[in-house]
Parts: sequence; C-alpha cells; structure tokens
Amino acid sequence: MSKIITEDVHVPRESAEDVFLFGTPKDRLDFYRREIQYETSLLSNRTNAYLTAQSFLVIAFASSMANLNPAWGELFTLIVPTLMAVLGVVSSLNAWPGFKASNVIIDHWHFKQSHLLKSDPVMGNAYDDSPLFNETESSHKGYRKSLMFSMRTPWLFMFFWLVLGSFCICVQLSNAS
Repeated sequence: MSKIITEDVHVPRESAEDVFLFGTPKDRLDFYRREIQYETSLLSNRTNAYLTAQSFLVIAFASSMANLNPAWGELFTLIVPTLMAVLGVVSSLNAWPGFKASNVIIDHWHFKQSHLLKSDPVMGNAYDDSPLFNETESSHKGYRKSLMFSMRTPWLFMFFWLVLGSFCICVQLSNAS
C-alpha cells in the first residue's frame, strides 16, 4: 500500500476569546442596543413616511369631495374620492408588512438583550449594585407599549379609509336619487 506524503499544515488554534464574536458581555450589550436603536429609527422613518403620504391623500380626498362643477362634479365626486379611499386601503395593507418586520426584529433584539442581562449578573447591576436596566425597560411589555402607535397606524388608517369611502358612496348615491 502506498502512502501520500504531504507537509503538515499549521492551523492556528483559536483562543477562548476568539471563539466568541464579542470580547465582553458589554460589547454584546452595546451591539444589541445599537441594533435596537437602528431598527427603531427605521420603524420611525417608515411611520413618518406613511403618515406623510396618508395626510396628502386625506387632503386630496377632501379637495375632490368639494368639487362643485355642475357639468361633471357629481360623477367626479363619486369616482375620484372612492378611488382615493381604495388607494388608502391598499397603501395601508402594503405598509403593514414593513411595520411588522421592524417590530419582529426589534422584538428579537430585546429578547436577546433581556437574556444577556438576566444571564450575566455583572451586566445586570451597575457599580452601586442597583439595576442598570429596570424591569420595565427590559421586559417584553415595556418596549411593546412604545411600538403600539406604529403598529396600529396602518390598521387605523385602513378603517378610516373604509369609513370615508363608504360615506362618499352613500352621499353621492343618495344625492343622485
């Protein structure tokens, strides 16, 4: 039986510190906090853009409902505001996945942060033995309350557009008869 002789390849061994991505629990906590801050700012930007678009759509809806042109005003105020209400519903449905995705990611990083704070007693307490983060900040219930506005906004606007669209159709059809 023949053997293939090769040179020994020197593979450097990893030390215990190199095995972990983060050097210390403080580095890990800082990373989690940065990720939470980044995702929260993305959610805030999405909410601002959504609210801006919705406010312009509400203004356009109100302006189109105020059309008093005797020749084509009735048909215009029946079709255009209804289409804007449909656009409002569709944009709300399309905005929801982005809001939900941000919420899931923020939830993930808060979960990891709370486990780090609970698993490492040094990280959970400051130098004077008082908690660095109180239970409200690190609990699931605490930060979820701050995300409620962004999470509910698309649903509230969708309901708002459904009511306005129905109102628009009812008013125009009752005026036509």
